[in-house]
Amino acid sequence: MSRTATKDNYTYVSQGPGLQLIKAGTTELKEVNAILGIPEVRSQIIDIPITQAEGAVTLGLYAMQKAEKGFDFKYDYLEIKTVVSGQFILSDDQGTDRMIAEAGDVVIINAGTTVTFHPECDGVATYVAHRLPEPIFA
Repeated sequence: MSRTATKDNYTYVSQGPGLQLIKAGTTELKEVNAILGIPEVRSQIIDIPITQAEGAVTLGLYAMQKAEKGFDFKYDYLEIKTVVSGQFILSDDQGTDRMIAEAGDVVIINAGTTVTFHPECDGVATYVAHRLPEPIFA
């Protein structure tokens, strides 16, 4: 799985002064199980490239449904997830044991952390990541 992006691969949302609106349902979510090769995972994601300026920013939507199996994901960047609905049950390789994040909660994932998304997760979250889009999620 390639996780290398270049600034030239994308059309960035932030094009100049003024307001912009991304309407719900206008971006197609990608199936995480196909990307990770774990058929038991029920999860969808989309990365939306916002700016390629210094300190690139990516916006995203992530959904996960209860499944037979969870998964681990290594974050090489800062990401801030806001749970919109449902809940996410998470733990990490730094000693955080089964955190439950519910609607309205914000989870800060620091660079260098591997997060376990437990199979009991059933929620939707938006996120802002301090990085270029992941090519496999965009």
